[in-house]
Amino acid sequence: MIRVAISGTGRMGSTVYNAITSAEDMEVVGVVDPIALNFDIPDEITTHNDADQLFELVKPDVVVDFTNTEAIPRLIKAVLNHNVRPVIGTSGLDVDTLSNLKKELSKKRLGGVVASNFAIGAVMLMYFSQLASKYFDTAEIIELHHEKKVDAPSGTALTTAEKMRETRGSDFINNIPDITHIENTRGGLLNGIPIHSIRLPGLVAHQEVIFGSDGQTLSLRHDSTGLDSFMPGVLMSVREVVKQDIFFNGLDSLFGLK
Repeated sequence: MIRVAISGTGRMGSTVYNAITSAEDMEVVGVVDPIALNFDIPDEITTHNDADQLFELVKPDVVVDFTNTEAIPRLIKAVLNHNVRPVIGTSGLDVDTLSNLKKELSKKRLGGVVASNFAIGAVMLMYFSQLASKYFDTAEIIELHHEKKVDAPSGTALTTAEKMRETRGSDFINNIPDITHIENTRGGLLNGIPIHSIRLPGLVAHQEVIFGSDGQTLSLRHDSTGLDSFMPGVLMSVREVVKQDIFFNGLDSLFGLK
C-alpha cells in the first residue's frame, strides 16, 4: 500500500483525495494546507498546516501537490528532509527550482514528477504539437480555463510553446499587423508563438494549437470537461515514482515520449 500525503485542499486537492481513497493500492495518510482546509477530512487522517511536521508524523511515501508557487519552497524542503517522493502539479515553477529539485532527488535516488498537466490527452496534444513543429513555420496557442484560475497563460501553454521551440530548433515566424487597433490583441508572445488566454465560467481546461502554412492549417485540440480527467495521470505518477529513482519533468518523460 502506497502511503500518500496530499498538499493543497482546493478543488484539485479534493479531487485528488477522492481518487487516492478509491485506489486499491493507495491510502491517504495526511493532508497539509498552509492556509486552511477546504473540504471535510475524516478524523482518523492527520492534517497540518506545515508539511515538514506532517511528514514527521505520518511518514508518507509520496506527496501529491496542487497548491501555488508561494507554498512550493516549503514543500520541497520538507520533501528532501523526509525523503518523500513528490508528484507536483502546481504550475509556474521556475527553472532554478526545477533544476535544484532534480539535483537533490538524484542525490537521494528518489523518484519525482513535476507536470504542467496530468490529463493524458493533454500530454498527447503537447507531443503531437512537437512533431508538427518540424513542418510548420507559424503557430498560435489558444488556452481556455475557468474564471478562477490564478495565472495566465497556463503552465500547459507555456510548456507546449517551449517544447515546440525545442523540437523546431528556432523561433516561429510571428505575424505582426501593420495596424493594431487594440493593444495586445495578438496575445502574449513566446518563441514566436502568440498565446491567447481565455477565462470564462463554464470552462475547465482546454487548449488548441493551430499551425499554418500556404493553403492549409492544422488544428490540435484537447478538452478537459472535468477535474477527474487529471486523475489517471496523477495515480499513474504516484505508482511510478515509488519504483523510480530519477526525476521526471513532465508526463511525457514518464511515458517515454521524449
